[in-house]
Amino acid sequence: MRNFLILLTISTIIFSCKSQTKDEMSTEHKYTNDLIHETSPYLLQHAHNPVNWYAWNKETLELAKKENKLLLISIGYAACHWCHVMEHESFEDSTVAVIMNEHFINVKVDREERPDVDQIYMNAVQLITGRGGWPLNAIALPDGRPFWGGTYFPKDNWVKILHQIADLYKNDPKKAEEYAQKLTEGIQQSDIIILKTEEASFKLSELDLAVKNWLPTMDLKNGGRTGAPKFPMPNNIQFLLRYGIQKNDTQIKDYVKTTLTKMAYGGMNDQIGGGFARYSVDDRWHIPHFEKMLYDNAQLISLYANAHQATKNPLYKQVVFETTQFIERELYHEEGAFYSSLDADSLTENEELEEGAYYVWTKEELQKIIGSDFELFAKYYNVNLYGKWEKDKYNLIRNSSDKDFSKKNNITEEDLSQKIISWKKVLLKEREKRNKPRLDDKILTSWNALMLKAYVNAYTVFNEEHFLKVALKNAYFISNKQIKEDGGLYRNFKNGKSNIEAYLEDYATTIDAFISLYEATFDENWLMQAKQLTDYCFDHFYDDNSKMFFFTSDKDIELISRKIEIDDNVIPSSNSIMANNLFKLGHYYENKMYSSNAKIMLNNIKDNIVTYAAGASNWLNLYANYLGEYYEIAISGTEAKDKLKEINKNYIPNKLLVGSTKESNLPLLKYKYSDKETTIFICIDGACQMPVNETEKALKQIKTQF
Repeated sequence: MRNFLILLTISTIIFSCKSQTKDEMSTEHKYTNDLIHETSPYLLQHAHNPVNWYAWNKETLELAKKENKLLLISIGYAACHWCHVMEHESFEDSTVAVIMNEHFINVKVDREERPDVDQIYMNAVQLITGRGGWPLNAIALPDGRPFWGGTYFPKDNWVKILHQIADLYKNDPKKAEEYAQKLTEGIQQSDIIILKTEEASFKLSELDLAVKNWLPTMDLKNGGRTGAPKFPMPNNIQFLLRYGIQKNDTQIKDYVKTTLTKMAYGGMNDQIGGGFARYSVDDRWHIPHFEKMLYDNAQLISLYANAHQATKNPLYKQVVFETTQFIERELYHEEGAFYSSLDADSLTENEELEEGAYYVWTKEELQKIIGSDFELFAKYYNVNLYGKWEKDKYNLIRNSSDKDFSKKNNITEEDLSQKIISWKKVLLKEREKRNKPRLDDKILTSWNALMLKAYVNAYTVFNEEHFLKVALKNAYFISNKQIKEDGGLYRNFKNGKSNIEAYLEDYATTIDAFISLYEATFDENWLMQAKQLTDYCFDHFYDDNSKMFFFTSDKDIELISRKIEIDDNVIPSSNSIMANNLFKLGHYYENKMYSSNAKIMLNNIKDNIVTYAAGASNWLNLYANYLGEYYEIAISGTEAKDKLKEINKNYIPNKLLVGSTKESNLPLLKYKYSDKETTIFICIDGACQMPVNETEKALKQIKTQF
């Protein structure tokens, strides 16, 4: 059996994910399975496989137990390229389907709809193989306990594995039980968070050590993490932006600038239509996996907006405006919500799916479209060896600022700017004639909350009413459509339906977004809703033993382990977002329970922060709040919103904002209102300095550096 597992581990090939197949064109299908009743685009793509797929639900799990069949759990998502390669090779093959249907209850899971299920079986695969990816394939006993797992398998390998596992379960079920028990114990052990009882102590020296330990993995030349592939990790850069400024650390500030600039110049940023792909396969941000995810673009809008607030770099403003234009053009729902992603692959003229086909160009195409300006265009976007991808295709990429390019090519910046606008307009129009990448049109609460916060950040920094209008429409969508009668949230929305219980990620991001919206508008409705959702989390997600929050509600179907998410990844962990929320809400409501719990949560994982800062950057943001001074900026009076806009011209990471144009019962605003003048109070833990009427005087009372 040991050799059998080693064989399976060796045969596991990890692929990162992107796209889809082109079935779905026909209105008549030879096969139809249970997924036809689902709303997830990913599940619907498999509804006409010969494999008898089921969705993950109580009825499916009961069926496995009733028939005493192994569960074959296959997990992916709509923008996952290798998921659909495996579908085409294996799941659309009727001979493979016969084997799967005979021996297994086959379950398809959209990891974006059901991250709770994905977490469990990803953990299992990582324990078995040491790594993970999608498609994720796991085989479990009828009760859901996994004993084998891997990622993508070519058809022949997949068939051999299925026969081996079916034979094992038939002839030696005790061996499968033994491995399932050991693996389940490993999964459960990895979820344990030990409550630290010693008094919390946060020191600048420890924060410095965390950054020092992080530094060797930073690519100081190209930005991001050293080597390839390169993922934009917005929260990492958000923290390092703050750290560099508060510590006045030139090296870190330069690294942040390099990362932001290189990403903006790179081919991972769609130079024609705006919006970022998920990651680049090379070390200079040039060739992406071409799928565009809502969560990446949301967090990058926030990052570039905050970076512009701190530096006034016009490139960062350009990125924010072009990315939001992409979002509203390609991922916007008429009710004010945002769709999930765009595929990487699209159909060519030959009706073949091809990665990046929608985005890349041949030199001949560009010469014909651009005309007499081609030579200048080719220099600007590197239609040369630097910008070449494969065969005769180019993915546009910049490598110099407009100022340097203008000087080198003897053209004014104003003239160059007009040419760039014209180039983008004509190329976007030409590109629209191509077959578009397919859209994953499901709506996820947490990803929408991230985009809500992005628009709030954009409004705060650039004072564009359009950004606030979009933010408010999305906030009302979440409030009116996704909040249930019992005060909880739904995870998903599609075709007017929401039917999945939300996870901690959904609550944490929504609370965070509503707090940000309050700070931008001083509308206490959003702060009140943030508090109500927080209290719901204490009722249904809280772990009394660790003082952390489970990822799943106590209303969810019980899985083999109830996970507590603490590692910050591309999206920060749900617990780190919650801890930051509790820190702020503790200030807003003078709620000692909130404040104390935030500190306990941070203390619980402090050791992780110092040793692996790149996986704890949102925790580091909270850590920094306990160093130096943390300011409560209270603005009260009829001109409070005007004063707020003046404050927001400045990058102040160690603050929260509270204000009102009328009397307010919020603790930080009590007894501060006057209808005769607007006053600014700079406070620390409720103790305020002398109130002032001028923003400039208030800012002088604030120290941003540690």
